[in-house]
Amino acid sequence: MTVRASALSAPLRRDSARHARPSQHRRDGYVSGNGSGDAVDWNTAVATASRLLGPGPEISRSEADGVVAALREFSVSAETHVRELTGLGTDLPVAPGDVVDRPGWLRGATRGLAELTHTALAGAGDEDRDEVNPVLAAVNSRGAGMQAGLVLAYLGTKVLGQYDPFAPAESGSGDPGRLLLVAPNIVAAQRALGVPEDDFRMWVCLHESTHRLQFNAVPWLREHFSRSIGELFTETEGSTGELFGRLPAAARELRAARTGGSDTSPGMLGVVELLQSPRQRAALDRILALSTLLEGHADHVMDAVGPRVVPSVHTIRERFTQRRAGGGLFDRVLRSLLGVDAKIKQYAKGAEFTRRVVDAVGMTGFNAVWQEPDNLPTRSELSDPPAWLRRVHG
Repeated sequence: MTVRASALSAPLRRDSARHARPSQHRRDGYVSGNGSGDAVDWNTAVATASRLLGPGPEISRSEADGVVAALREFSVSAETHVRELTGLGTDLPVAPGDVVDRPGWLRGATRGLAELTHTALAGAGDEDRDEVNPVLAAVNSRGAGMQAGLVLAYLGTKVLGQYDPFAPAESGSGDPGRLLLVAPNIVAAQRALGVPEDDFRMWVCLHESTHRLQFNAVPWLREHFSRSIGELFTETEGSTGELFGRLPAAARELRAARTGGSDTSPGMLGVVELLQSPRQRAALDRILALSTLLEGHADHVMDAVGPRVVPSVHTIRERFTQRRAGGGLFDRVLRSLLGVDAKIKQYAKGAEFTRRVVDAVGMTGFNAVWQEPDNLPTRSELSDPPAWLRRVHG
């Protein structure tokens, strides 16, 4: 008998029960402690996304059990392979990832986002909050929650896995974050690509295990990332009038970019940056550079490890890249509006930077990026690896 992906729910509930944390037990799985002072009402985000999440692929109960068991096993072996290649975190314990369905990913991702924004804003101060009308703040918070829910509903059918470094710590675990593997989406993607099941599962686990290792093997990375997010939030300055006052300069820069011989449009991100203050741009630069490095490094590692443990890695990469660029018109528009296309470019640029640095100085030389925040590449250096090599390695 074949049923909808809800067949995954039973083995996933058993899996989650074995590894549940006290912080996971919340009514309806929503985020507790969401008050009117929060910029985003995460309960509204979860409720909105839950109504819009589509069903997963058809799969039998026995197949579902096999998927859950395989992904847990691969998440452990994948991280072992990543450690051997990168030399990172060789003395850390290895734990299996949490295999979840789409609602499980939604709840986990929302808790992580709520924790990140809370941590990022913890040092921002409350000087201006008393001046905000609490009723208006609550309305804005719910509106932001609905918008976040729309984004999460779309991503909830696309995300294959995610390492959340800001998830509440598990009792007795050395990992303060949480690795999520979204079983229905992995099954759907593997079927769409027509590639071997175990090869694809291992390939996905290699990418997400690399992210877990990045944050666990580099002790300052969590704080650096959350502090950068906080700086971007707290540097949001100026009134609406001041924002509109920056529009003429932004328009001039856009026209200059279009007429200056550039082959690429600035795009939505370019417009956002042009409307920001100089300090906001600097904070955004740091965040984009770091996220590009993390994603590109993970993509490089999953393909570098791949040939030894994923025989069909080249086929998977070729078809997956085509899938990233494909989709119907509606899907492409959504990806553009949500910034997914920009993220795809991050993978390519970060992977190329990693490859060229590793080719020049080896993996040990590349690992200098993890020694201290000042060694992280800037956005311009990501497009010019020799500049980073000169600055860091001399």
